[in-house]
Amino acid sequence: MGKSNGQPESETAGLGLETELPPAEGDENPATTPAESAAGAGEISSAELQKLKAERDALLDRLARAQAEFDNARKRAAKEQQDFRDFATVDAIKALLPVIDSFDRALQAKSEPRDFRAGIELIYKQLQDVLAKLGVRAIAAKGEQFDPHVHEAIEMVETSDAADHEVLEEWQRGYKFKDRLLRPAMVKVAKNPGK
Repeated sequence: MGKSNGQPESETAGLGLETELPPAEGDENPATTPAESAAGAGEISSAELQKLKAERDALLDRLARAQAEFDNARKRAAKEQQDFRDFATVDAIKALLPVIDSFDRALQAKSEPRDFRAGIELIYKQLQDVLAKLGVRAIAAKGEQFDPHVHEAIEMVETSDAADHEVLEEWQRGYKFKDRLLRPAMVKVAKNPGK
């Protein structure tokens, strides 16, 4: 069954391509066919043609300039972002240099093991202070409830000595930078079926 626009097939079967619609109201020249009116519109004077070509060329030139300007702005923004990242990295490295200097001095010093340990603990404290100033903080783990957003369970141990899903041991410390997770804490978690 073919398309008939809601009319029975017997009515549409007799219509062919030669059938024309009646002219619209207000049409001044009803005898003009669409092909004839298109041919009449095609008669453009050479001055108008030159004007249109000049306008087209000007628009193409403006488009090419706008594309080049956009490309340059995109490249400039990417370079500024990279410069900003490099600047931020340089500041972080400068903050860590005193810690490296302290390690150098500790390794060169000839001291008792107990004094050496005390020096290393001071350097560790110095490093923690630098990281805190940069916005890095350690994630609390041991004794806390397991949180899959900041903890990564490496092992689950059945025990009745701790609450269910309590972190028993921290194998690797996790860190956050401001509110962004840098690395989850790797932990051993209690599994207590009785609680």
